Amino acid sequence: MQTESVQSDKGIGFAVLFSIITVIGAAGMIVGDQLTAAVGFAVAIIAASLAVVAAQTFW
Repeated sequence: MQTESVQSDKGIGFAVLFSIITVIGAAGMIVGDQLTAAVGFAVAIIAASLAVVAAQTFW
């Protein structure tokens, strides 16, 4: 049973922020050449991981 309450919505805000960065990175995979696609993929994976971490840490 949970005994403490959350007073902040930081988890939601960070998750949304990193999700937007993930979408931008995924869009970069479509637009450019092979190097741009690789960088976009890396940005998307890192940002998605940080979105999950932020949601779990602050929520």
